[in-house]
Amino acid sequence: MRERMLAGEPYIYDLDPSIAEGNRRATRLLEAFNASSIDDPDGRRRILTELFGAFGEDAQIRPPLYCDYGSNISIGDRTFVNHGLVALDVAEIRIGADCQIATYVQLLTATHPVDPDARREKWEGSRPITIGDNVWLGGGVIVLAGVSIGDNTVVGAGAVVTKDLRSNVVAVGNPARVIREI
Repeated sequence: MRERMLAGEPYIYDLDPSIAEGNRRATRLLEAFNASSIDDPDGRRRILTELFGAFGEDAQIRPPLYCDYGSNISIGDRTFVNHGLVALDVAEIRIGADCQIATYVQLLTATHPVDPDARREKWEGSRPITIGDNVWLGGGVIVLAGVSIGDNTVVGAGAVVTKDLRSNVVAVGNPARVIREI
């Protein structure tokens, strides 16, 4: 089932013990990170390097942080993530270099069926999220499954990104829409 999950195919979480174990592993590491001291940056970095698939040089994250697995997340060099990131990494989440991610941003790769019977049977799905280099996500931005955001793009606070955003634009609103070129 894990392979199906990562491929974006329908899966049922409860049918694969390795999925649950991956979530338990992430939960243990998140507990340690979220309880860590600001006076131990090396310890924080060790935890994040173990948690994530890739954690770039000079990247920083401020706790609290929440994710499903961590291993499906890669964060580029010099990226800064402020408090309260929720990164539901049922599929891959790639965050480029030199990004600025404000407080309480949500990156949501999980999907659920609209059909009530399939939902009741606990079927789930996923689609990856890709964030280019030098992107700024304002406070409270929500990025939905399957979205790519191009290099140098700015997404205004509170926006809900439901579709891809090209490079070098400013987007705001719900749903997010481009208001100007950079």
